Amino acid sequence: MKKNLTIPLLTLFTGSALFFACSEEKRPVDNTPLAAQELCLTDTLSQLIKLDTARLQTVTNQLQLVGKIALDEKKVFQIFPLVGGHVQSVKVELGDYVQKGQTLAIIQSSEIAEFEQQRIAAQSALQVAQKNLEVAQDMLQAGLISEKDLLAARREKSIAQAEVQRMKQIFSIYSTSKGSEYVVKAPSAGFVVEKNINADMQIRSDNDTNLFTISSMNEIWVMANVFESDIAKVKVGYDAQVTTLSYPDKIFRGKIDKIFNVLDPETRTMKVRVRLDNPDFSLKPEMFANITIEYPEDRQLMAIPAHALVFDQSKNYVMVYRKRCDVEQREVNIYQTVGQTAYLQSGLKPGEQVVSKYPLLVYNASKAK
Repeated sequence: MKKNLTIPLLTLFTGSALFFACSEEKRPVDNTPLAAQELCLTDTLSQLIKLDTARLQTVTNQLQLVGKIALDEKKVFQIFPLVGGHVQSVKVELGDYVQKGQTLAIIQSSEIAEFEQQRIAAQSALQVAQKNLEVAQDMLQAGLISEKDLLAARREKSIAQAEVQRMKQIFSIYSTSKGSEYVVKAPSAGFVVEKNINADMQIRSDNDTNLFTISSMNEIWVMANVFESDIAKVKVGYDAQVTTLSYPDKIFRGKIDKIFNVLDPETRTMKVRVRLDNPDFSLKPEMFANITIEYPEDRQLMAIPAHALVFDQSKNYVMVYRKRCDVEQREVNIYQTVGQTAYLQSGLKPGEQVVSKYPLLVYNASKAK
């Protein structure tokens, strides 16, 4: 009988030892009770997540505006007719890209023909004046004329030279080629954004309508309308994000560079200007645009990345990370979310770390534990 009782007692003692051994193995090194720990991350999950630190910062708000794309006036060149005449040919079309000095149109003009006659006359007068000066110098050496006569010959040559130079300036301004042709050239590289000339047209030199308008379009303006109630929220230098109907998924970033301090009496709005780089010429004049202006509020709140939030059952949560086996699920109250930043009214303290990458995986793991 004694032998049979010994085996069950040994079995019971051995089982008890294993139980306590397992309990000791599961207990954390820092002797914190297991019930106080919210979650212990697996190796895989620890490698996936990313952490961000909650920090106190000035709240940034957003103002939504509407406007349209406009040309940068400093890079717009309007070309007016300097002479009247018959349009012989037009070399470009609306929307074409042209280089500086490229021929845009050729106009046959009687005014240019008159300039050509004046140029020939000026050159002939200069040749005669040069010849007279040479004769006067020879005659002075021979004692046939006085020094005064020589000075008069030199003066005549100077006048003739000035007239030739004047005609050269006229021809450079009018870009004449030959005979009666007036060549209209591009003053700068850019796109032909306006064209008011066609072949066989008759134009007058006193016409106040421009023939072409050229703009480089590598920089563009966005003219936005600000309602009277929002004027205090915009200042020069504020960041702006612009979207258009043509590119709804593309965000163009710029800054407010000018505020027009007058109100439109009909719409009760003030215009502000946003300057944008447009290297690929994707933005076109007259496009409608939605503009988002970011401006600071007079308060500071706790800020975390917006993607660190988990929304569940009408509440917002974050996963507070202290160490691998100390991750806490905590409810937070949101003031507002602006872009990629969430501002909190309560729930976090400065310096606390939150899971900002795959927070939903960690949240689900905490609920399943």
